[in-house]
Amino acid sequence: MHRHDGDVPGRGSIRAYDLILRHVHDADTVQIYLPTALTRIEPGAPPTVESVAVTAETGAPAGDSTLTKQVGRVALASAAALAFSEVVSFGQTIALARLLSPAEVGIFAAGTVLTMLLTTFVEGGLRSGLVQRESQVEDAAETVFRASFLNGLAMTLGALAAAPIIGMVFHNHTIGLIAATTSGYLLIFALTNVPEALLQRDFSVKRRIIVGPAVSISFAVVSVVLAIFGFGVWSMVIGSYASYVVWVITVWWLARWRPGRGRASIKLWRELARYGSPVVVNMLGSRIQSTVESAVVGRGLSSAALGHYRYGQRIAQIPVRFIVEVGAFSLFPAFARIAEEGDRARLQAAYLRAIRLATIGAAALTGLIIALGEPAVVVVFGERWRAAGVLVVAMAGLGLGKAWMSVSEEAIKGAGRTKLLNWQTAIEIFLGIGLLLVLVKFYGLTGVGLATSGTAMVVAVVVTTLARSALGVPLFALIRAIGPPLPAAALALAATWYLEHQVLHSDSRSLLIAVGLLILDTLAFTAIYLLVLAVLAPDVVRGFARLAARLKPRRNDDSRTAISGNAEPRSSREKN
Repeated sequence: MHRHDGDVPGRGSIRAYDLILRHVHDADTVQIYLPTALTRIEPGAPPTVESVAVTAETGAPAGDSTLTKQVGRVALASAAALAFSEVVSFGQTIALARLLSPAEVGIFAAGTVLTMLLTTFVEGGLRSGLVQRESQVEDAAETVFRASFLNGLAMTLGALAAAPIIGMVFHNHTIGLIAATTSGYLLIFALTNVPEALLQRDFSVKRRIIVGPAVSISFAVVSVVLAIFGFGVWSMVIGSYASYVVWVITVWWLARWRPGRGRASIKLWRELARYGSPVVVNMLGSRIQSTVESAVVGRGLSSAALGHYRYGQRIAQIPVRFIVEVGAFSLFPAFARIAEEGDRARLQAAYLRAIRLATIGAAALTGLIIALGEPAVVVVFGERWRAAGVLVVAMAGLGLGKAWMSVSEEAIKGAGRTKLLNWQTAIEIFLGIGLLLVLVKFYGLTGVGLATSGTAMVVAVVVTTLARSALGVPLFALIRAIGPPLPAAALALAATWYLEHQVLHSDSRSLLIAVGLLILDTLAFTAIYLLVLAVLAPDVVRGFARLAARLKPRRNDDSRTAISGNAEPRSSREKN
């Protein structure tokens, strides 16, 4: 496993992407400059937005600086890797949308609904327990590996046995066959638990820049090639198997962990399960909600409607993936370590900064989806997918809601208050299913999207309130952290919506012209959003400006690398 080597006195800093390109294996010790630092606060200072604002000149204690750079490295690498993965994944989605019908996509979604639900039980909350654990890590890893394997085997056999029932529920024999075939995903997924947890504990940059892109490429290549050769819905089944295998191979290679190094015990399993059980219940809530949504759409409407739902949901979740992949992967271990030190003020400041950054990104992406979701889907996927575009707009609240939920969940877990997440689960299940059954009756597929958005926003407010209470964050400080991006996004949304729907009408143009007009819409939204944000929160814009300045090319004498003291000299590495 790869440990952070800390600050090295007398060393300069190098731009992250230069070092990643030249020496990927040394990226763990790069100094990264972010618009804000996650954990910097003066001892004893109250946690306000101003008290956690960052300037390039302000110093920080060594421990704060180290943890800040660790989180920053992972966040920056996650952003780069996710951007690449999204490009590959989105290209594959477009290709499959052109090659497969909405009904075929819906059949795959229905066939995998049980498998996706059971992954929660395979994980069992043990991964979170291993990430959070500070002692007997090798023994805990061995315990998690054995428990996960047994869980995976049991869930695989259970999914295989239940496959005929899935076919009967959806009145489709092919869906039953897909449910049986994809049951093997669960056993493969179980093998990722320990290496993923260990890489997350170590804030692994390599995991972010290697695993995600490799998984995306494997699924894209296999599924698209098979779809071209007429495999239909089975191209997605086989492509998914390929991506799962690549996932297992890459995380085991990076983690460099092997079974047998520790001693598994029932006592450790109980401790890990006790910590992780509320996390499982929390995950189960969203899984149950998603399963019910798929069942209602697939059986109550049609397989084609389920296909529109799957693609619409995928597009609407782009903001969610950015927030979760870029931030949550590094936030949980960061929050856990700060909480372990007992520095309450520092934990409060870290939470405020994280939720503010999440809101800035999620508010902008949510506004863009509402303004351009429907025409963009029609332009990119074709007219037959317009219903998916309407659903994308209806589900736009998912981005902002999940962003708040993600940061708040990680803070609650890091603080060791996982039982609070049971409230989230209860609300998510009962409110989500209740809204779904009511709105789908009156608005059909659009009602499904509205129910998803409404549930996400309500649950986000509840979880954020719970996190604020658990951490002792002042209400006014929280409002000042998340407030400015919201009116900025609203004004940019109103202007861009009018520009697109009343003036440009990109979805009625030829492809090249339509793409150009959508780019124009996006630039207009971005300009308005940043201008308003500069007025309401100038320190945020100044932070991003400082980041851009840091990334400008420097003279050779000012850009020495910050590598670990025990690393090889640069000249010797370049010969290898």
